[in-house]
Amino acid sequence: MPGAAKKRAKQDRQAALASSGSDEGTTQASETLVNTSTAYMYSYDGPSDVMGSVLRDPAREPVLMTSLNRNIDLPGTAYNLDGLYDIPADLIRRPSQFNSSGKAITVGINSYPITQFPKATVYQYDVHIGSGVEKRGLISAVWASKAVQQALGIGWIFDGNKIAWALKDSKEEKRILVDLDVEKGMAVRADHPNVHKVTIRKTNSVNLAAVEAYLDGKMPFDNSVLEAINFLDHLLREVPSKRLIAVKRSFFARGTERRILLNGGVEAMKGVYQSIRATHGARLVVNVDVSNTTFWSEAPLHILASQLTGINNVDDLVHKCKKVVRGPGEDPVESPAFKDLRKLKKNKVWAIHRPGEPGEKYYTIKQFSQMTAKTYKFKCFIKATNKEEEITIEQYFKRRYNIALTWPDLPLVETMKKGVVLPMEVLVMGSAQRYPFKLDDRQTANMIKFAVTKPNDRLAAIETGLQMLSWQTDPAFKHYGLQIQGTMLKTTARLLANPQVEFGNKNVVNPGFSGRWDLKGRKFLIPGASTDKPLRSWGVCVMNNGRDKVDVPTAQNFIRNFIAAYQAHGGVVMNKAPPIIGGINDAAAAVESVFNAAGNQSMMRPQILIFMLPEKAAFQYLRIKKSADCRYGVVSQCVQNLHVQKCQPQYLSNVLMKFNAKLGGTTAKVASKPPHGHFPKPTLIIGADVSHAAPGSLQPSMAALTVSMDRIAARYAAACETNGHRVEMITTNNIETMIKPLLQEWCSNINQGRLPEHVLYFRDGVSEGQYQHVLQQEVRDLKRVFEMVNPNTVVKFGVVVASKRHHIRFFPGSAGDKSQNPHPGTLVEKDVTHPFEYDFYLNSHSAIQGTARPTHYHVLMDEIGMSANELQNMIYEHSYQYMRSTTPVSLCMYLKYPLLSSHLLTVKVPAVYYAHLASNRARAHENIPASAGPHTSEEIMHKKKSATSSEKPPTEEKPLIPMCDITKIQTSMWYI
Repeated sequence: MPGAAKKRAKQDRQAALASSGSDEGTTQASETLVNTSTAYMYSYDGPSDVMGSVLRDPAREPVLMTSLNRNIDLPGTAYNLDGLYDIPADLIRRPSQFNSSGKAITVGINSYPITQFPKATVYQYDVHIGSGVEKRGLISAVWASKAVQQALGIGWIFDGNKIAWALKDSKEEKRILVDLDVEKGMAVRADHPNVHKVTIRKTNSVNLAAVEAYLDGKMPFDNSVLEAINFLDHLLREVPSKRLIAVKRSFFARGTERRILLNGGVEAMKGVYQSIRATHGARLVVNVDVSNTTFWSEAPLHILASQLTGINNVDDLVHKCKKVVRGPGEDPVESPAFKDLRKLKKNKVWAIHRPGEPGEKYYTIKQFSQMTAKTYKFKCFIKATNKEEEITIEQYFKRRYNIALTWPDLPLVETMKKGVVLPMEVLVMGSAQRYPFKLDDRQTANMIKFAVTKPNDRLAAIETGLQMLSWQTDPAFKHYGLQIQGTMLKTTARLLANPQVEFGNKNVVNPGFSGRWDLKGRKFLIPGASTDKPLRSWGVCVMNNGRDKVDVPTAQNFIRNFIAAYQAHGGVVMNKAPPIIGGINDAAAAVESVFNAAGNQSMMRPQILIFMLPEKAAFQYLRIKKSADCRYGVVSQCVQNLHVQKCQPQYLSNVLMKFNAKLGGTTAKVASKPPHGHFPKPTLIIGADVSHAAPGSLQPSMAALTVSMDRIAARYAAACETNGHRVEMITTNNIETMIKPLLQEWCSNINQGRLPEHVLYFRDGVSEGQYQHVLQQEVRDLKRVFEMVNPNTVVKFGVVVASKRHHIRFFPGSAGDKSQNPHPGTLVEKDVTHPFEYDFYLNSHSAIQGTARPTHYHVLMDEIGMSANELQNMIYEHSYQYMRSTTPVSLCMYLKYPLLSSHLLTVKVPAVYYAHLASNRARAHENIPASAGPHTSEEIMHKKKSATSSEKPPTEEKPLIPMCDITKIQTSMWYI
């Protein structure tokens, strides 16, 4: 809370208390009549800040956004309430005129309007349980206790943390004492009482009329609006969260027809996603979609451990979990299989060795021990001998439970309960335990098959989800009077006219609504190897240290066909017999050998190198790229040996698009009458993205900026740098060091040494809560760089955020393609967009499989003054200029993460897609020695973590190894 607001709120409380004749920090508690065996009245001795009967004024005492739940889709202006910036930058309003190009069509959208708000007064309460530092599980147990529920009565809603709501106006504070041992029917423990204090006091009433006033444009988004939407969201979640498995905004129900085993002890489940949002049209809607996520299989722990480690049977697991010696004279270290068991930490397991006995049966895994049931000994009182003896766990289970352990040599499980150590084979993984780790290749493939659904199947899954939510019979809805429309929202969308694509020799193709074309019989718009600069110096390296091998005749045949195909596409090749090097398996040595061979043959520096690789081996690929980029400064192209053997024309053309771009060429452009398309004035386009490593990794985040390098914004140069650990905002130093040389290159080669008049900054991967950061940090830093280059030129900026992380889907029915996906160019500006700010959804591509996901664009700044027609059509048409595809640019974001809520095929403006490619491609430039072995840098960083999770990420990340820029590789499309 800002200091001034905090001081003002304290003064208000003191004034109100003084007027009522009370002292600060005292109040009168209500007499709560409940069963005295489970709840008691008590004298409050907790923190004084939870006391007081003064109502809070939400307009004067701000609530920090971090204190409210993150399940709401809030507008960017809502995050200004935190007061992080003294003068928040205003987000521009929607233009008065919608897009008028193309034609109008009707599209169904998976959103459902709220038709009736609660009419009765809703009161908000502060809830304080224990000392205020209790974990969520304990808080939930205390709130659900009979003592609390009997004291409160029906109809209360709790956010699981500190806020509750009710229709009851309880003016006096409630204090309840809850003994959870008594609640469970267990004996009260005098030495360790399981007793918890609960204080509930009214703070204010929820002003639902504020939401309607905000939607009608009569008041700004303030805390009263925020609190009302927060309440409605919890009302929406109240009943589903009690009977379904809740994962953030999604809910899952156990059922064999909606889940699948992925591999490695992991299963995927299909559920329903719902989120409330304020939208255009002065209403609130609930966005409902399919959600897919991963859980641990509910299996015996030793079986699950075998599946997790990829070991066929438990006997082999016993052997694989033993310590290993890496070399002579070295100490034994933990085996890879034993390290894999760490993934099971913090999960709840069910003990099956004591059926029918009272006491705790669920345990939480703390860690795994190298001790086994045979070697772990403890002192135990033996009734038969009437004395204390030291016995093993194996012996104990035989004597105490008559259980002969089948695998006593397995590692033991240490639980969070002090002194409790159990064998794996008597434990079963509890249900609904999230799997939070990155999926492997096989799991990802299975997940994609499970998650990808055609529009009709997706609609059916959404209907199943609505049945799970059961709005019509929801008792909380009835109690508060909330009603939601049961049918999907329909909106009037625009279908933009598709652009034509121009190749070399003014060959123009019209892809129509198919969203695809081919290269057959067409020349590149600009060949990278031309008459002025033919391909003279290049070489080929064949690497056969893997599954698929290529001999010299096969490699020569591929190169002959490759040259012929390039010439057919307009490339000029002077050297038709480049040196082919083989027999070298070390990546660095291979790059050195082929670089020297190519240079010696042509007596000039190599223009490009080709590497034929036996398989998709990340380590080998990254080493080749690091050596070529950073040591020699030469662009390179990798191809797979399997495709070299097949040598298919389509594959050759696909590779040649990248090959030509790396040599400085351009595949095609959007055909337009003006020579510079949508840019009558010199315009620079910048794309920005920050990629992050998988959760749990210490690998640095990677920032990337791309800059258009021609008048039509077809070619882009890219610069990358480490950006801290999981830091989304690009640092000031990174922006200055990355953008300045690229800007100077653009000015020198494109605009006769002058700065551009207009700059369009496309930012990928930021949420609404980061919009202010983009404007106040990144855009500010960009403008400063432009001022440093030429302080006398005023450059006008347009700033657009492109987002793929949303659940809006278009269902055009007969207005769509044959699979009922939306056609490329489907634009939605109304009904599910922001009530006032300038955002829109644009589907630029034709979905190959599954249901198309449109890109959400939010315009944060427009100093240029582009109309909706100009900006939206420019974005759509530029998706047809993607350099290495014969479709509008498509970004497949599966990335092996556990929460795949849908088919993630997303299309964006090329600038941000190139930035995404560059940020991932620059992983090859990380300053990690090759001597670390065949691992990705992510795995190397992960190995550095200690067995505990207490190690903090480094405060400063090593910068990337700079590229050798002798041949200006930095301004080429090295990353494509």
